[in-house]
Amino acid sequence: MLSKVAERVYWTARYLERVESTARLITIYDQLLFDLPKGVKLSWYNLIIINSLENDFDERYSVRDERNVVKFMLGDETNPNSVVNSLSLMRENVRTTRDVVLEETWELVNELSLYVQKNLQSGINRSQRHSFLDNIIKGCQQILGLLYGNMPHDPAWDFLRIGRNLERADMTSRNLDAGLAEIIELEEDELSINSRQIIWGNVLRSLNAHQSYRRHMRSAVIGTSVLPYLVEDLEFPRSIAHCFNAMVDSCEQLPRSESVLKDLKKIKRKVLQSVDYNMPSEAMREHINDIQIHMASIHDIVRENWFPLHV
Repeated sequence: MLSKVAERVYWTARYLERVESTARLITIYDQLLFDLPKGVKLSWYNLIIINSLENDFDERYSVRDERNVVKFMLGDETNPNSVVNSLSLMRENVRTTRDVVLEETWELVNELSLYVQKNLQSGINRSQRHSFLDNIIKGCQQILGLLYGNMPHDPAWDFLRIGRNLERADMTSRNLDAGLAEIIELEEDELSINSRQIIWGNVLRSLNAHQSYRRHMRSAVIGTSVLPYLVEDLEFPRSIAHCFNAMVDSCEQLPRSESVLKDLKKIKRKVLQSVDYNMPSEAMREHINDIQIHMASIHDIVRENWFPLHV
């Protein structure tokens, strides 16, 4: 398999996961608008901070309000991680690898891209945002279902799986960070106890984790249970630990993977080391930030091993 083809398949999966996860991340805040008491104010700019996009956003906008943040995250072409840009890059990668991925993928990616372009204003406006984001998520799941249900489990499949789970682990950490960011801003009073539960409940729902969490943890929705579940649970597909195991499994199927596996397992131990989930939120955010740094280092390891720059 050509290195450049493997890289394009890897990035196809990453962009697909990024589009869905960005929609999910905005959904957290969109739902909190309706669920939190009126006295609690949402800081939409936290979404920019969580994604490390402060410089890009501040160069483009002077007002850090809801409309500008949502517009920047969904459709701003100056934002390299916006939904529109991610879809465009995914479309180009699919176009150049149609002999490796399924032909129908090209059609579905085009349909989703056209939908987003045609209805972008619906996502920016609050009244129709939920439906717009839900359709993006369903469109991504349709593409993923096509690939996972029909694509041969060959090297292309393994690179697809590595890209998907690397991006998914990173975006799960950003969903957790979004919840922690809002909780830090709550005042310590009786109202904040209910607000915390609402925030963690929306984090779980944004990741389709609410039902499985209640069944597995059998506890109230509190941060000291939600955090370890989404970080360490081996069975939930969006947990960071599950994503690590999936990446290890796929790397084991590929040639020249010894050094990658060694580094990947080392990073996994660091990420899943004993963590005090009762620690203050700021300290927990620092741990989440470390996880994101580790995700970036895994990408570098994969790229250097299988996608050398000179190819």
